[in-house]
Amino acid sequence: MGTEEPANPKSANSIKLPLSFSAALAAVAGLFTLVFASGGTQYGLRWDLAGIACGIAFVASLLVSSLLVMGHKENDAYLSEGSGVYRKSSDRLAPNPEQAGQASAAQAGEPAEKPDEEAQDGPSK
Repeated sequence: MGTEEPANPKSANSIKLPLSFSAALAAVAGLFTLVFASGGTQYGLRWDLAGIACGIAFVASLLVSSLLVMGHKENDAYLSEGSGVYRKSSDRLAPNPEQAGQASAAQAGEPAEKPDEEAQDGPSK
């Protein structure tokens, strides 16, 4: 159950990135709190508040970033296949439907279909 090794050890579920991000954010929060909580140069640095701010920032950012990393899931390969609405930008951006059909036929290597003469001239009388 839990003994399977991931196919790619450098997978996106690695803890290194969230851990380093959280440590950097905690250091910045601790430094800012250390400097700004002192109240000026005549007072001493507030190491106690800096430590508390550092710990809170580390835990909160580690929690959020780890949840974001664990929530990431790659799309299945079959989702990028098949036909959908406006799969080619040439079809979507063509000024009229005839050019879209010609553009997609040219890309596929097939000769473009010639429109029916009756459809162009209108109905016969």
